[in-house]
Order: sequence, then structure tokens, then C-alpha cells
Amino acid sequence: MSESINGDLSARVMADTAAMEWAPSPSGTVWRKRVHLVGAPESGQVTSIVRYELDASFPAHDHPGGEEILVLDGVFSDEHGDWPAGTYLLNPEGFRHAPFSKPGCVLFVKLRQFPGAGREHHVIDTNTLDWQSTDIDGITRKPLYRQAGFPDLTSLERWAAGAGPGLVTHQQGAEWFILDGEIEDDEGVYGPGSWLRFPVGATHRPRSAKGCTLYLKLGGLRYLESAAA
Repeated sequence: MSESINGDLSARVMADTAAMEWAPSPSGTVWRKRVHLVGAPESGQVTSIVRYELDASFPAHDHPGGEEILVLDGVFSDEHGDWPAGTYLLNPEGFRHAPFSKPGCVLFVKLRQFPGAGREHHVIDTNTLDWQSTDIDGITRKPLYRQAGFPDLTSLERWAAGAGPGLVTHQQGAEWFILDGEIEDDEGVYGPGSWLRFPVGATHRPRSAKGCTLYLKLGGLRYLESAAA
């Protein structure tokens, strides 16, 4: 049975994951907060916050359409290695693993949104990356994923207190996830755990009075299926 959570790609949406309740997964020891779902509950496109309990695990499985993970807390593991907080992973289409966590962990996860057999597998310890300057005063960046032949771009951004990019037009749409601090615009104030998706052409004037760090994805909306009413 097909389901939809925030499936209308023409709408600006926001979810405060800090205020959401955890929902169980089929494993029984892995919990999730879904902010986007289009398709069957266990095989559709999904974006979610995922929590592994102590010694939680999933059976080995494939990843049609790829998988993106940012480890927010704890240590996430599979047969390929142990990935502590701050690790970014892009597992391409066809990737197979049996994930688990000995101490428990919290992840930001996007599933079935990275088609293309030519994508490369990426594992990056973001803690070791230097912040790079941008053309906007007070905003620095850590690039995480960009590959020739694919339009999507993923990065972390850090905004100093009082910084903002001015009027922004999201020509390809965008997704943000606030990791710490706050961002505000004319529609509200968004603290840690806030997930926002902006449709193609959306405009706003964001700023951060106190400073913040966020996950940012551009160009990914073209891979999402729409469930607009």
C-alpha cells in the first residue's frame, strides 16, 4: 500500500523532529521519525531520523536507489567499518550491508533518492574537514558530495551569529536539516532537529541571529517522486 508524508513537492514543508515521537521499525530495536515518504512504508522513498538502540541491528539488505547517512550521535557500524558521529556516507545503488550499532546511534538517513549505477561510494569524517570560505561573509562550508554527471550537491554549512545569505531563490529546490543553533525567516524560527524542504523557485531571506550549523542538499528534488493531491 502506498503512503505519503510531505509528498507534495510543490509545497514548502517543515518538520520539527525534536518534537516528534519515535515510531518502531520492523527490526524492533531500530526507531525512526519520518519526515518524507512516498510509496510503500518499507520500500518507498524516505527521509528520516533513525535511532539504533544498544546492540541493535538490521539483517543484510540491498539499497536500490542508494542511501545517504549522516551520523548524528553514537557509532554506526556495518561489515565495512565503524562510523562515529560526524561521519557522512553515500552508499550507491546496489550497495549491500548488514548495519548495526554496539553503543547505539542516531542518524539522518535518505533512502532510494540516489539513482545511477555510476555513483561512487563515499565515506567522509566531517570532523577532519576544514571549513571553507564562501562568497558570503560569515558562512563557511564543508562539501560532502558532488560528482560529475549528477546534479545533486550535499554539504554542511556554518553560519556565524548575525550571518545570512540575503534573499535566496531555490532554483532547484533545497533541503535543510538544522544540526545546531537557529535559523529564522519570515515564516518562523527553526532550531536543532528542524527539517525544511523548499520547492523549486521558493524565495526567502534566512538569517541566524545566534549562529548555526546545517546539512544542505541542492538538486535532489528531481529524484523525488511527488504525491501531490
